[in-house]
Formats: sequence, C-alpha cells, structure tokens
Amino acid sequence: MSILITNIKELVQVEEKPQLMVAGAAMSKLKSIQSAWLLIEGDRIRDFGTMPINNIVSYEADPSCTVIDATGKMVFPSFCDSHTHLVYAGSREIEYIDKIKGLSYEEIAGRGGGILNSAKRLHDATEEELEEQALCRLNEIIAWGTGAVEIKSGYGLNPADELKMLRVIRRLKTLTPIKIVPTFLGAHAVPAEYKGRQGEFTDMVISEMIPQVASGELADYIDVFCDRGFFSVEETDRILNAGMKYGMRAKIHANELDYSGGIQVGVKYNALSVDHLEFTGDAEIECLLGTETMPTILPGAAFFLEMAYAPVRRMINAGLPVAMASDFNPGSSPSGNMQFIISMACIKYRMLPEEAINAVTINSAYAMGLSEEYGSIARGKIANVFITKPIPSYAYMPYSYGSNKAEQIILNGQLVK
Repeated sequence: MSILITNIKELVQVEEKPQLMVAGAAMSKLKSIQSAWLLIEGDRIRDFGTMPINNIVSYEADPSCTVIDATGKMVFPSFCDSHTHLVYAGSREIEYIDKIKGLSYEEIAGRGGGILNSAKRLHDATEEELEEQALCRLNEIIAWGTGAVEIKSGYGLNPADELKMLRVIRRLKTLTPIKIVPTFLGAHAVPAEYKGRQGEFTDMVISEMIPQVASGELADYIDVFCDRGFFSVEETDRILNAGMKYGMRAKIHANELDYSGGIQVGVKYNALSVDHLEFTGDAEIECLLGTETMPTILPGAAFFLEMAYAPVRRMINAGLPVAMASDFNPGSSPSGNMQFIISMACIKYRMLPEEAINAVTINSAYAMGLSEEYGSIARGKIANVFITKPIPSYAYMPYSYGSNKAEQIILNGQLVK
C-alpha cells in the first residue's frame, strides 16, 4: 500500500541527511519544503520533493495508492512523547483542589496522596481496567499528533503490581498503532509500609523487581526519582548499577524539587535522558555538555504544580540539546497534548517555534532511543506524520494553543484518522 500526499503547503522537519539530535544554535534551524509532495510506501517514507510530481505520476494512476490533496495544509512528523505515566487507575482531582487551597506537592504526598494514592488505586484495579483506560488516553494523544510514546511503570511499588503495569504496557503495544517504549520505574516513591526503612525498599527494587522485569523482557529502560524526599544519589546509583547489569539503560527523574545530584548521577551512568530539570545551574549544564544524555523538560508538570521553569534558554545558549515531553500522569500533568507542550515551550521558556518543534520531534525521539527511525521526515524513516488543518505557518502551531491543528493522522504508513 502507498500514500501520496500532494500540494502540501509546507512539509516541516525535512532531513536529507538524518541526525540523531540537534543541539544549541542548531535547534533554531528547521528545514521545510514549500509546495511539496510526500510519498509513503508500506510503513516507510519513500520520497518527497517540490511540486509538481512529474517523476512519480504512475502513483497517481495506481488504484492501490491513496492520494491526499493537502492544499493549504502542512505535514509534520508525529510528535515523540518521551516521558509519560499514562497507565494509571482513575484520577486525582481531589488533590488538585488541595493544591488550590495551598498545599504543596510534598505536603500532599506526606498525607498519603500523590504517587501513593495512585499506587493504591492501581493495586485495586484489574489489568483489563488499566488497559481500557490507557487505550482511551492513547487514542487521545494520537488524535493530537503523537506517534511514539514512552510509558513508565511506577504506580505499583511492589513486585506484583509493577509487573502488572508492565504487562499492561506490553499488551498495549499490540493493540494500538502508536510506537510504545516501556520503562521500569520501581523507585518512583517509597511505599507507606516502608516508611523509615527506605534502604530495605531500595534493596527490594534491586534484588526482586529488577531481575523479574529483566527475565520477562518487560522494559527497555530503568528510571529512578532522584530528588529531595524521594531517592538519594547513593540509592539511585545502586539501582542504576543493578539495572545496567541486566541491560536496562538509565533514564532519570532529576532536579524537579531541588539541586538533587540527579543530573550528575544520570550522566555518570550514561543515562539516555535526565528529565524535569527545574533546578539546573552552571554545574549541571557543564556536566551535561559533551555527553550522550538528553536534557528533557516537562512543561506540563511545572505549569500544573506552579513550579519554577527550567532555564532552557541558558541550556540552549550553552550548546545543549533540549527535548520536551508531556509527563502525562494523574497527579502533576494530567494531559498528553503535545501541541500544548509546544505552546508552553514558546510562552514560558521563550523558545522559538523552530526550537520547540525540534524539542518534541527529533530530540524527544532521541530521548527514547528512536531517532534513527522517528522524529523527522527523512527517506527510509517510519511513516509517522500528520496533516494539519489549513494553517498560515508552522508558527501557528504554538500560537493557537487551544485548538487541535491535526486533521489526518498517518502511523506506520496507515491512515488512522
């Protein structure tokens, strides 16, 4: 099967020579083709160019080829959302009200809310219930233009429930066209029954959870919430070291609440990404420069919790790459709308539209280990793209923050919307 998209107003994020990521000043560059066409064969991007399409007229006459006239519309590569927790049970709007009343994230967690609340709900839910709820969320983010998503465990906090979450994530991979990357986050919080015995819980993550996750081949990456009130640098070091021995590369929750040392321990273990980064100073920026670790910003959480915003301009000006993801979860970022993340990037972090688009496509694909096949429009890459409604420019994507600009979705070379 093939799809030929013609008369594209602008084909955005085109790469003749694909890169794994873009960093520093290069983030402000975004190659596009005006008055373009795009040819998809099977699940891959076959070719693209400028109208007219004299060299591939045969495709237009082929009855097996779907021809789409995109006059007045743009084509983007699908967003890559490299940090989510979208397998969860129920919602936590009661805590949202507590936040409005003035309670902090840490105070809510101390009262048994936060992650522990989600852990209890997940324990009580069946795998079928979790799967059904997650599929609804996946369909929602697909409709907003996301084509690849990382999903973490972390609401289990014991071996049985962590494995339950990861089994659900594995089944979701067979039920939806979106690309899913699973990450094990057993060290997301300390269960109430281990209060005062955090070291014992860390031991259990290392000795029980990691071997079982690895033996079931249930996760590609391992994550730890290394921050004030959660896991220390020393505990994080032990957990990442154990995960590495089982072939799971690190991804870190770091420096959301304080200068925790999470960035440094992530770089020590060659983490694929370090995420959140609200507290990032000169030492952290210097530590990240020249490494293979992608700094990943989660605007939704900072916005929802009314936290400080990460110093993205300083990071880019220093030469770092930056990725952005939704952090879709029930407590601190209950949305997977990556179009809104682009708007946040421009409004709150003073990023140019070009920088924001790079942050949610090629760089966020890198933060999942997928940028060789996802995150841009390049020959041979997976055909994950979306066609917009008629819009005046790609800057309209962050500008019009309240509406869905995606009209047609193509994933793995198939029209899904």
